[in-house]
Amino acid sequence: MNLWEHFLAALRLLGQGDPELWQIIAVSMRSAVLALLIASVPAIFMGYHLAYRRFIGRRVLIWLLQASLSFPTVLIGLLLYLLLSRQGVLGAWHWLFTSQALVLGQALIALPMMTAFVFTAVQAADPRIAETALSLGARATQVMWTVLLELRFAVIAALIHAFGRVISEVGCAMMVGGNIAGATRTMTTAIALETSKGEFAQGMALGMMLLLLALLMNAILMLLQGEAGEVNLARRDA
Repeated sequence: MNLWEHFLAALRLLGQGDPELWQIIAVSMRSAVLALLIASVPAIFMGYHLAYRRFIGRRVLIWLLQASLSFPTVLIGLLLYLLLSRQGVLGAWHWLFTSQALVLGQALIALPMMTAFVFTAVQAADPRIAETALSLGARATQVMWTVLLELRFAVIAALIHAFGRVISEVGCAMMVGGNIAGATRTMTTAIALETSKGEFAQGMALGMMLLLLALLMNAILMLLQGEAGEVNLARRDA
């Protein structure tokens, strides 16, 4: 089969609702969403406090946070594999090659990325937002809520970028998930498996879904950026 025939076969798999194909997509989406739900609250909390608090070792922590964005996901998978293996510190959990390990690995990938995005957004925020809230008698948690509400577009952008990184990674998912059909086989690990077997149609179908998700996420991000720009312009005019 040539490239065009593989492309048509991939479209047929998507259009006919191939059960195996859509199960892989469902596993990918479920694990990515769960990972973001786990990582989002601590990431937002840490990003905010890292921007506002001054403490010993803060610069080192920021350096490590920024450096972690360039770490290969397979390295995170390796470290998590060692922790979850039978001889590892977390071996008693028996999570290796389970959906729990897959979600945990993806959460660890999303956490530093979201933290860095929130940290950068809070640092760049107008300091008068927090000062005004404090002058009105707001408590620390209320100040944080006010600032984050003001930066809601940036926080949502952090979620979108983290989702894109998690849904498209393969190294960690392969190492701790094991690429088990119906349990931990994600779109990226399935593409690697199917293409190695010469089954290009399913690989192309999954690749098309990843491309569609990337386009959709970027469209949402562009809409948010446009809305944020309109809000800022309206404030300046006021």
